Amino acid sequence: MESLKRRHSINKDSSHSLALSPPPPPYTEIHDPASFYHGLDHSDIDLKKEKRISSNNTLAEAYPPEKYFNILKRYQNTITTIILTLLSLFTRFYNIAHSNIVIWDEAHFGRFGSYYIKNEFYFDVHPPLGKMLVGLSGWIVNYNGTFAFDSGSEYPPQVNFQFMRIFNASWGAFLVPLAYMTALQFKMSQRASLLAATMVLADVAYLCISRFILLDSMLLFFTCTTLFTMSAFNNYQDRPFSRPWWTWMFFIGLSLGCVLSIKWVGLFSVALVGLYTVGDLWDMLGDLKMPKKIYFGHWVARILCLVFLPLAVYVACFKVHFMLLTKSGPGDSHMSSLFQAQLEGNPFSENPLLVAFGSNITIKNVAYGGALLHSHPHLYPEGSKQQQITCYHYKDANNEWTISEPHEDSLEQEEFLSEEESDGPKYLKDGDIIRLSHINTRRNLHTHPIPAPITNDQWEVSGYGNETLGDIHDHWKIEIVNDEVFRNKTHLHSLSTQFRLRNVYLDCLLASHTALLPQWGYKQLEVYCDRRNQTQDVNTWWNIEEHENYQLPPSPKNTYKSKFISNFIQLNIAMWRSNNALTPNPDKEDVLTSSPFEWPFASTGLRMCGWADQHIKFYLLGNPIVWWSSGASILGFALLYTFYSIRLKRGLEKPSQVEPFLFVGKMLFLGWFLHYFPFFLMGRVTYLHHYFPCLYFSMLLFPCLLDHFTAHYSNLSRNVIFGGFFSIIIATFIYFLPLAYGMTGPITDYSGRLWMSRWNLLDTF
Repeated sequence: MESLKRRHSINKDSSHSLALSPPPPPYTEIHDPASFYHGLDHSDIDLKKEKRISSNNTLAEAYPPEKYFNILKRYQNTITTIILTLLSLFTRFYNIAHSNIVIWDEAHFGRFGSYYIKNEFYFDVHPPLGKMLVGLSGWIVNYNGTFAFDSGSEYPPQVNFQFMRIFNASWGAFLVPLAYMTALQFKMSQRASLLAATMVLADVAYLCISRFILLDSMLLFFTCTTLFTMSAFNNYQDRPFSRPWWTWMFFIGLSLGCVLSIKWVGLFSVALVGLYTVGDLWDMLGDLKMPKKIYFGHWVARILCLVFLPLAVYVACFKVHFMLLTKSGPGDSHMSSLFQAQLEGNPFSENPLLVAFGSNITIKNVAYGGALLHSHPHLYPEGSKQQQITCYHYKDANNEWTISEPHEDSLEQEEFLSEEESDGPKYLKDGDIIRLSHINTRRNLHTHPIPAPITNDQWEVSGYGNETLGDIHDHWKIEIVNDEVFRNKTHLHSLSTQFRLRNVYLDCLLASHTALLPQWGYKQLEVYCDRRNQTQDVNTWWNIEEHENYQLPPSPKNTYKSKFISNFIQLNIAMWRSNNALTPNPDKEDVLTSSPFEWPFASTGLRMCGWADQHIKFYLLGNPIVWWSSGASILGFALLYTFYSIRLKRGLEKPSQVEPFLFVGKMLFLGWFLHYFPFFLMGRVTYLHHYFPCLYFSMLLFPCLLDHFTAHYSNLSRNVIFGGFFSIIIATFIYFLPLAYGMTGPITDYSGRLWMSRWNLLDTF
């Protein structure tokens, strides 16, 4: 990447230097207002008005019209920003409560916001900042969090969904002034900056996605602030360690932390800033005049602001998340057993402390994102064809097991059983031999030398036999590894003790991991018996979660505590694994999904609600002119960059004439690429709104290219060209507005808007 400190001198007379030259005023000719007075004949004016005219002339002399024009010219950027903001707020807020039903993913994010108001713990694949802001919008208007947000249901009167939508729409509204200010920071002309803002303002998809209780407007806002602060920081590269330099670098880090805390798509913005920073530091390394102390200071500044600050914001969001969600809720099972015991209303806190024979338990894998040992009355289709044993993340009656003594006819019983008193419960100790019996099916936890269904080099674990039928393959030895609360590792404690289960006969360890069984196993996690004897592998570690034994007293209050850092890591790994599990189902057709190949040129749309005639229908589709021109700009810049690179290499182009333009173009192209290409590598399902962050970069790239290509044109020609694009973009926006504001009546009334056959606007399925 070229030097970001603008070391090259810039030839302001060059037609290619426009990208870094000060933005010109919107008009090169401003008529002198005084000229309007020339030629007026005052001889016929009534003498009675002479005094008043004289007074007006005195005011005109005190406040000449030229002064107002100069003020407007001086503050034109500020005035333009205010006007754009007002226009954006109007378009985003207008008739926002037109539909009073839960639209699309409002069913998810509205419900998640409700959990913060009720303080109930939940689980989601996205970081918490955006959902906390959704909860804040409900809390402001005294929403009590009791509405279920079922998809398609009608909002009750006590839910002020209009304000909650306005709150979310505000984030989307500020994209427009941000686009304008970012273009100015990149030294685009006034025309190009206005065109960039207009493309964002007039995109129907941006408008539509901003008007509902979703996370996308917040994600886009912080993506835009990241690019804006980076462009502003770049303009102070010649003043390192100055106050503005530090301020803008600080805001880059703050924006990165926020965008990453909304969705992990923010990692792509982190990558963009990271590449920018690496290129910057690499160029400084070649500056032999720079003292080593100064160079080291640049490293320290960037580590503090661009590494530690975003990380601190991200971690702080989770800290607040845990502080707010203090009650037991639907997401408990994704967290460690110790964490769940801290939640108000969770029954784990009343678990008997010591575990004994006869206890009814659930067993959880200790590995981050681990699940509960599970079985159900379904058989393996291959292998032993015995009952399936899996791991399952959610609470279910099929997770429950009874700890039983080994079979009475086992010859090894006397050797393995610990000595206990003849009366009272037999508490479990390190080294005891047990048998686990599945409560619902009465099958014993069993293993045998048959390959596991996924991990073929390990042994299969199955459900076999019953209370009277079984063998030594049903016997498991307890090996205590650690206890997170008690120093005493002799006895097995519920929740806190981590232990292994070793099969007595095959000498293998009960284990689970992230591999999912096929559809016949209901996409649950595979359980196997590990032959490798890797005792430090946490996939072979387990702990007791639920524990019932009426012979034993409950544990004392406040016995169980978990550490924040452990909870933070546990939740992030669970999010990662759940995100990776969002894969397309080949047996099910999903009309909402789309391919990344379809996105750049608006060849697909997305229905956001029911499509019956009586419904108010919303169709997520971009402004075709905006998307087509933005997509073309990506291809255009790639070709232009290749062209200029060859000319620069052959010495046919002065670097000072094209490098400023190439820098801006590369930053925008790279931002688009980093937000787009990773979706080709992901195995998860993809939707149209995943393209929205990419789109923003290409929206700014198109005016940048148009600015560059028309730099040597006359002022009139540039006005005509830019004016043509303004007109067609706004006209198309107005024509497609019903898709975002809501279509009423038969969908066939909007058949004229079916510009592409791939749009499922009129389909009746």
